[in-house]
Amino acid sequence: MKKIATIFLFLFSINGFSQSSLFKSVSSLLKKDILSEANKNLSEQPVTVTSYQSERSAGGRHDFFSEGDYWWPDSSNPSGPYIQKDGLTNPDNFVAHRKAMIRFSKIVANQTSAYLITGKTIYANQAINHIKAWFVDTNTMMHPNLLYAQAIKGKVTGRGIGIIDMIQMIEVAKSIQILEKSSLIPPSDRLKIHQWFTNYLNWVTTHPYGIDERNAKNNHGTCWIMQVSAFAALVKDTALFNDCKERFLNVIIPNQMDERGAFPLELKRTKPYGYSLFNLDAVMTIAHIYKINTPSLKKSIEFLYPYVLDKKSWPYPKDVMYWDEWPVATPFLLFGYIHYNESNWLNTWKKLNHFPTNEEVIRNLPIRNPLIWLVD
Repeated sequence: MKKIATIFLFLFSINGFSQSSLFKSVSSLLKKDILSEANKNLSEQPVTVTSYQSERSAGGRHDFFSEGDYWWPDSSNPSGPYIQKDGLTNPDNFVAHRKAMIRFSKIVANQTSAYLITGKTIYANQAINHIKAWFVDTNTMMHPNLLYAQAIKGKVTGRGIGIIDMIQMIEVAKSIQILEKSSLIPPSDRLKIHQWFTNYLNWVTTHPYGIDERNAKNNHGTCWIMQVSAFAALVKDTALFNDCKERFLNVIIPNQMDERGAFPLELKRTKPYGYSLFNLDAVMTIAHIYKINTPSLKKSIEFLYPYVLDKKSWPYPKDVMYWDEWPVATPFLLFGYIHYNESNWLNTWKKLNHFPTNEEVIRNLPIRNPLIWLVD
């Protein structure tokens, strides 16, 4: 552990405390569960998009495919196009690729966390095995685009909003950065991995789907910046990285947040509580990536925090699904503590559930492995 701490933990300080001391505190809190999961994961084989296929996909074997969650068969026209029921998830839609990506993200970041705690390369090597399956091995790799994400039967073969599925790769990218600093990824594989992410960034910043998603006025626009920032940091695309920061400061924050710190477009949804948590998690993840701590971001946490402490005080409609499953250990509380030194936020975060099992909650929790975000 001493060697790992020397390599990775940095003494960068915000508001007077060392992030290395926070690493030790969080590591102590989560170590038992992280290592328990990591040891189970050691026997898990890679599962990529090539493991599952859907006859409804317009893509090929290596193409990510998913169907829009809130789209259902039309009872008045069963063979016709699907119709929307906002907030209500259709369990029969194809989401196997998304689940495989979430599994991939969880395993890689968990193994990387276990490596940071123990210094044992057995965990790092298992993470690398999965990384190579998704980005290097031509038999199992995923094509670097989301052309066929969140399709709607009878309407479209893919949509821009499907790009939000790629937030599951954020912790993969962060893990790769950590593993690269240990020189554990062979140079030839590193080049191919970086090329994969470079190709994806080229696609998501130029294709109409990507442009539409970037311009979305709600959590989709936030999540576009969150993923592009994380991937640009990995491949050291400084220009794109800086462009995302400017867009975050000048477009996302002023246009999505009201004077109270709330997100009005999320509050209008049929799941206003869950979407508000989700968007603030994405906002604060971006802020953490760029080390931003503006008064408006603090105000946004202050708006939502009372309803994390006491959900019964929520003054808006209840979410139509998954109301009982929230809140969990939302990362905006941890990042908020780092940037504003509000100990109550950290104490609340520590008491919440860090290992949720509900699939919808896991999907909408972009940061599931905090340790990898507490190292440089």
